[in-house]
Amino acid sequence: MFRLTLPRSRARRARLSLLGLLAIAGPGLVSGFADNDAGGITTYSIAGAQFGYTLLWVLLASQLALVVTQEAGARLGLATGHGLAGLIRERYGVRWALFASLTMLAANLGDTVAEFAGIGAALALFGVPSQLSAFIAAVAVIVLLARGNYRRIQLLFVLTGAAISVAYLISAVLARPDWGVALQATIVPSFDPGDSAALLTVVGVVGTTITPWGQSFIQSYVVDKGLGPKHLTGSRVDVTLGALLTNLVAWFIVVACAATLWKSGIVISDAADAAKALGPLAGPAAETLFAFGLLAASLLGLGTVPLTSAYAMCEAFGWEAGLDHRWTEARAFYGLLAFFVGFAALFLLIPGLPLIAVMFLSQVFDGLLLPIILVFVMLLTRDRRLMGELVSGRWASMFGWTVTIALGVLSVALVASQVLGR
Repeated sequence: MFRLTLPRSRARRARLSLLGLLAIAGPGLVSGFADNDAGGITTYSIAGAQFGYTLLWVLLASQLALVVTQEAGARLGLATGHGLAGLIRERYGVRWALFASLTMLAANLGDTVAEFAGIGAALALFGVPSQLSAFIAAVAVIVLLARGNYRRIQLLFVLTGAAISVAYLISAVLARPDWGVALQATIVPSFDPGDSAALLTVVGVVGTTITPWGQSFIQSYVVDKGLGPKHLTGSRVDVTLGALLTNLVAWFIVVACAATLWKSGIVISDAADAAKALGPLAGPAAETLFAFGLLAASLLGLGTVPLTSAYAMCEAFGWEAGLDHRWTEARAFYGLLAFFVGFAALFLLIPGLPLIAVMFLSQVFDGLLLPIILVFVMLLTRDRRLMGELVSGRWASMFGWTVTIALGVLSVALVASQVLGR
């Protein structure tokens, strides 16, 4: 009897552990998937088409940095039960909270406009006018977030992210790349610091992988889900898996464009150009999958970036916020959410607006502003009174500050290269 019950007991514990992990999972996965939004796909496409496999190592480096920063953000939410802007307000005052929130909003506006541009570009490949696609997308996202419950929204986000991953995996396979060269370029760095175009692209890749809004989003999402210190291990698994999938998708996009567009000397200006160019080179299936991935990623980004903006402003002023609140319980939260979506949608109506430049430069802007947000995160995670047992240890603090300083140096180098005209 003993031999029969022991395996069953172990199997039962394993099932319970898996169910417990699934209950915790979500913030890291959603945040990771949403990092590969319209601006991100555009940036990765340009990186692959312009520099081939050369910058693949940046994705590996940014993945390690993403795990460190996202884990710190999630841990802040687990330990305190408050979002980033709320903690900054509590610790440093309203002025600093507003400064941090407005910093994120400045970057988020460009990101949200980029999501609409991505939706318009993707649907334009199927003959849908960009103004119509922007209107439909704005209404759909607002209704979804205002009327859907937390679990359904999270499930939809995760399924969308999974679909994006599969689409770009297949696109990369259809492109028939040199996998050996791609793997070598991922492990062995190759970079000319005097090349301002390459430096701009590096900052853009880092800025779309590790974002100011993503740092705030994961913390607010952990709080909104009701997770606490006891969920630390599961949260770390969630964050690590999200970071891995994020950069894996980005890697597939760069590889697909390097194997086709860069190899053929084709110049592109956005992800839609990449999709169209892939057709003759890798077949119509690759073109369709690339366009589908762009559309799905843009919709996912449109659902998460304005959500982060609404979280940040409500936390800065101490207003009620959260997807489980009804409209009547959190009017400011849902009102701000609708405003951010609608305001960004109006940008598509501006005649002659260079949407491609907006999409790419929004990622660079993210990279420039990110060190500011990370400084707050690193300071807060070292506060033992605030964090309790989840306070950053010596190694976590060292890694976190190393990432923050490295990103700051990269931002300064970019500004210097543009000022000096190199």
